[in-house]
Amino acid sequence: QVTLVESGGGSVQAGGSLRLSCVISGPTYWLGWFRQAPGKEREAVAVLDGYTRPIYADSVKGRFTISKDNTKNILYLQMNSLKLRDSAMYYCAATDRSPFDWSEPVEYIYWGRGTQVTVSS
Repeated sequence: QVTLVESGGGSVQAGGSLRLSCVISGPTYWLGWFRQAPGKEREAVAVLDGYTRPIYADSVKGRFTISKDNTKNILYLQMNSLKLRDSAMYYCAATDRSPFDWSEPVEYIYWGRGTQVTVSS
């Protein structure tokens, strides 16, 4: 059984930073962060592949950093230079096998409940 619990969301002004955390229990392989804004589809933000190599969506490259503390089994998402369009519910996700398409939410079988990020001007 795998559980994912996110934290660290909040409200921040544009240009600010937040760090999201996801406590992981159980065996996982690919891990990542997705987000969903109201009225929009869930989209990939960043993932760590099975070799813990990071992959980023173009929209966050250079601003967000995904990492994992293996001793604590926590996945992080450091978000810098936040923009209004980064506002969304952020979800931690995991799967137990290599996905065909890393950016497709359907490829990930474990999900957290999400943490809200709101960026204001």
